[in-house]
Amino acid sequence: MPTTVITLDDLKRILREAAGADDSVDLDGDILDTEFVDLGYDSLALLETAVRITREFGIALDDDVALGAQTPRQLLDVINGG
Repeated sequence: MPTTVITLDDLKRILREAAGADDSVDLDGDILDTEFVDLGYDSLALLETAVRITREFGIALDDDVALGAQTPRQLLDVINGG
């Protein structure tokens, strides 16, 4: 279990850095259960997000795991072991 906990704010920042943000999507809103595709993030953006999480937090994410998460909540659960 990782000792570092990544918050939703951490994830939002990384998503913006990895692939920007669709102007029609408010990442500052309640996005925990919004599917990544509805937020404008495709598989390439999620892979870049996983790379950035690994590099910044030292948490290795398997590509299949990163791509298997459909929402920010699911990704945070995988990352934080929830």
